[in-house]
Amino acid sequence: MERRNAWKSYSPEDIEKLTQLSEGYKKYISEGKTERECTSISADSARACGFITLDEAVKKGGLNPGDKVMIQNMGKALMLAVIGKDPIEKGMNILGAHIDSPRLDLKQNPLYEHTELVYLDTHYYGGIKKYQWVTVPLALHGVIVKKDGTTVTVSIGENADDPVFCVSDLLIHLASKQMEQKASVAVEGENLDILFGSMPLSVEEKDASKAGVLRILKEHYGVEEEDFLSAEIEVVPAGKARDCGIDRSMVIGYGQDDRICAYTSLMALLDQQGIPDRTSVCLLVDKEEIGSVGATGMESRFFENSVAEIMALTGEYNELSLRRALAGSFMLSSDVSAAFDPAYESVFEKRNTAYFGRGIVFNKYTGARGKSGSNDANAEYMASLRRVMDDAGVAFQTAELGRVDAGGGGTIAYIMANYGMNVIDSGIAILSMHAPWEVSSKADIYEAYKGYKAFLLNMK
Repeated sequence: MERRNAWKSYSPEDIEKLTQLSEGYKKYISEGKTERECTSISADSARACGFITLDEAVKKGGLNPGDKVMIQNMGKALMLAVIGKDPIEKGMNILGAHIDSPRLDLKQNPLYEHTELVYLDTHYYGGIKKYQWVTVPLALHGVIVKKDGTTVTVSIGENADDPVFCVSDLLIHLASKQMEQKASVAVEGENLDILFGSMPLSVEEKDASKAGVLRILKEHYGVEEEDFLSAEIEVVPAGKARDCGIDRSMVIGYGQDDRICAYTSLMALLDQQGIPDRTSVCLLVDKEEIGSVGATGMESRFFENSVAEIMALTGEYNELSLRRALAGSFMLSSDVSAAFDPAYESVFEKRNTAYFGRGIVFNKYTGARGKSGSNDANAEYMASLRRVMDDAGVAFQTAELGRVDAGGGGTIAYIMANYGMNVIDSGIAILSMHAPWEVSSKADIYEAYKGYKAFLLNMK
């Protein structure tokens, strides 16, 4: 039952393809550090491959087999579909991933001065170890929307000549009490404030350092302090994704949960040749890290409404046909899995865990404790996936998320399963998940891409 390391079977041609895919992936996560950026980059890539918008599909009079259509949701989520030969009512093959990642968000009233130092107040987003975010170089990404509707795009900290930001930490010489605390409280959430400036504007003015920062914001971005009220600024690790390891076999970068599955899913769809039998879908959504809530999360009606719009343009739509299409679909809920880490092996069960280099991971169930909050895929569906992967020569493995009662987690799978469709959690094993810098295996990236392509083409 032990799965073979995929590296051992690669030809020079495989290594070349793997390297090319990994270079594209590093660029994707280096430039796409927010859900807005990922949506924009993905939509641009789709446009270059012949995808049209829903409005353009309406103008051309509908959709036919082979047509490619994309639908955005508030600039933070995206659905791509390639219309198949079979009626959509018979079901679709769906790859679904999320493009939000743990981070720090600026509060609505973030800017303040204390002892002539200027800070930005934050609220962390998603599950993080707060102590990991201190003393590392940070960048600001997002948008500021002014009252007149003008949108100012913010990206500071990525270029070589940009300033970066940080959260300070207590020096070791004075940290005896801090070092005795639990890791969960050694750094408090309210103390994750960003050091933003320190140069006073003038000697007489009150809060002169804050005034100096506001002048810079006015001169360079045309924004006032009150414009933060209608801003979405995310604080993320500064810097590009890079090769990891002397053999360059791994990737280290921010946001690999879950943009690693988003990118491989996207490329699997964009690289699809010909007209598929079943309509192929790539779904990239927001808010998974906080429960898939809100208008851009999987709990919204975005996906369902988009399918209805597409079916209307193929001449198939009615309520019953829509319900049949959703129930008859197959889906890979593509999210990362925890890679076995020898430094912390006590929380893993070795026979049922994911390992670097052994390919795409299938989690029949996730959840916590007694599978709470999980989608438990049925055996028939798992058997079909085994056939598809083996026939395509895809390296795959199965896993659980750690030892029983050691913790747990979930994805969007249980939400999609509400439609009655077959869904399973699948993805790529990650080391240091949810840390500012996560690590993945290039072999697993390649095998996931191959597996997603095989699923879209052959799952019936």
